[in-house]
Amino acid sequence: MGRRKSLLDSDVSCFRSLGIQAPGYEGNVRKNEDTTRVVDATFQHFGRIDILVNAADGNFLVPAEDLSPNGFKTVMDIDSVGTFRTFHEALKYIKNGGLGRETSGGGTILNISATLHYTATWYQIHVSAATAAIDAMTRSLALEWGTDYDIRVNGIAPGPINGTPGLSKLDPHEMKSIQSGASMHQFISGEKWDIAMAALYLASDAGDWFNRASHVSKEAVKEMSRSVEKRSRSGAPALESGVPTRSKM
Repeated sequence: MGRRKSLLDSDVSCFRSLGIQAPGYEGNVRKNEDTTRVVDATFQHFGRIDILVNAADGNFLVPAEDLSPNGFKTVMDIDSVGTFRTFHEALKYIKNGGLGRETSGGGTILNISATLHYTATWYQIHVSAATAAIDAMTRSLALEWGTDYDIRVNGIAPGPINGTPGLSKLDPHEMKSIQSGASMHQFISGEKWDIAMAALYLASDAGDWFNRASHVSKEAVKEMSRSVEKRSRSGAPALESGVPTRSKM
């Protein structure tokens, strides 16, 4: 799935030259109707959906003071909301063993983010916020959907990768020239093959970190939430069987 037909056609041709009958669908992850159409068309084509890879990305260099709220929102909508929109729409197929019917076991979701938010990166406040959101969603889904549907949810956070638009747009050598001589860490880039092999591994195996990590069952959390809300509406102190709320300071 992608917005530009020329790139889709190129990718589809590459797959088919290897004997892989891959379809390509034009669509924008910022649009609910596009996401629904493409997910449903994919299921109709294959008869099942086993694996979803979220890799949509919007990026450009801009100082925070020059970034408009609309520009910030656009990147968030592509990266983080687009990721949510897609896995939320695909759940109806993936949670049923990839078969679109009630069976035990689920499929796999792989979310691609970045490393920008791990420390700090020049002129990337919008993308750092968006990729941090993707990582947070990945962890939450690994817990919830791993427990509820046995869906493996994993993430890959690539650094700079050779031969990608991201590297050409965010060339660290160009950035260095506008940083008044500020020193930078040694720059080492990876290869597309590195990410491809990581994705293949995570889509076929591995991933049992969060789905059994909770110390409290989801039923207990739901019941506690209902009790606290009920007490809140009645004006009673929010205290439940030995589980106090935060003390007033």
